[in-house]
Amino acid sequence: MSSTREIEGGLYGQSLSEEQVRSAFCTGEFPVAVYGLGKMGLPLASVYAGVSGNVIGVDVDPDVVKTINNGGCHVKREPGLDELVAETVESRALQATTDTVGAASESTVHVVIVPTPITDEKEPDLSILDSVIMDIGEGLTAGDLVVVECTVPPRTTEDRVTPRLAEVSGLNSGEFGVAFCPERTSSGRALEDIRGAYPKVVGGVDDESTQVAAAIYEEINDEGVIPVSNATTAECVKVFEGLYRDVNIALANELATFTDEFGMDVREAIEVANTQPFCNIHDPGPGVGGHCIPFYPYFVIDPFETDAPVLETAREVNDSMPEFTVRKLCEEFDAEGLSVEEASVLVLGLTYRPGVEEIRASPSISIADELSERGADVYGVDPILEKFEVFELEQLELSALYEYEFDGVVLVTPHKEFDTIDWDRLGRDGGSVVIDGRESLNLGGTQHRIYTIGSGFNV
Repeated sequence: MSSTREIEGGLYGQSLSEEQVRSAFCTGEFPVAVYGLGKMGLPLASVYAGVSGNVIGVDVDPDVVKTINNGGCHVKREPGLDELVAETVESRALQATTDTVGAASESTVHVVIVPTPITDEKEPDLSILDSVIMDIGEGLTAGDLVVVECTVPPRTTEDRVTPRLAEVSGLNSGEFGVAFCPERTSSGRALEDIRGAYPKVVGGVDDESTQVAAAIYEEINDEGVIPVSNATTAECVKVFEGLYRDVNIALANELATFTDEFGMDVREAIEVANTQPFCNIHDPGPGVGGHCIPFYPYFVIDPFETDAPVLETAREVNDSMPEFTVRKLCEEFDAEGLSVEEASVLVLGLTYRPGVEEIRASPSISIADELSERGADVYGVDPILEKFEVFELEQLELSALYEYEFDGVVLVTPHKEFDTIDWDRLGRDGGSVVIDGRESLNLGGTQHRIYTIGSGFNV
């Protein structure tokens, strides 16, 4: 990392114009450190490097650091990322290190994008964030700007991050800037999202923090920046986006459980209802997975005294869908004179989303567990997943499916590779019981007995 500074001091507290901030950022005058080089962090660091030309990425995993410094990319299935990493590393716009304090000491802009999971007790686990903030504090200099991108409970930036930075650095809170600028990125389209699929939200702990962070992100995001009143508002924007989806999906899932009693296709009714401009009901399914939506409600439920009955109920509904899926399979087995205790069941798609190698909170985990507990022999196939240890099932390759006579099949995640399945060859003689969790199968003309969540039994 190197820079020739025309501006003395840092970016914060210097009364710089927006144009001065942009120019200093784009010319690499002020080094940038990005802490966390995972699935979202590496794309962000690469985009930063492509614009500023002076970025150091920080990660605790030495293998990740080595791979990046060799011009490689450990993050899979992100269009354009391999090439961008190789290009920015070759030009020395991007370097990686495991030395968090060292990177902090060399940098002026600090961007934190580390995991913020929940514990088994459903409490936000901010230990990784805390550790990084402490290290940044050791290298923090007056005039620096700290940007938090990882999702956190509201008030974390104001009440937790800023005081700790001041305490460790020995600086007063007004001597450095802090802003929350939430990551608004989906796996499989990270570069597109970071560069401007949506505007960037920016909220600082004070007006100058907001202004400096906004000027920087204006250079990265083609859709521009939406400045909000403060860091807490920006935190809430990110959390609210996830809460909306969780509650909406819970509504769709609860409606789907009425399908058989209603005697109609709930999915059809949802689709038509959504033609009214004030209605936007999501699709039902076998559950909600991933590292975002199932966790964000607990960033509001746990840390605050105010009750959140809607959020809690939505979580209960969505968490119940794997059991509902298995129950429907058992009901269809009964209709065919089969017993789940003596059945072999194939689970198709184990990741939480098509094309994304992520299994956190995936409904397939609970579905496999539930089937195993009921005595079924459970098999699973996922063309993009390498490790299957967490699942209570036997791993199969896609090419081996026709060697087994499955009594039941549960489609959880519709990877595009499943389009090649020959359903006339799959399953047992006379057809298997198939639960389509995503309305992604067209098995008309086959002998299979098909139940689609939200649509019902396909006659």
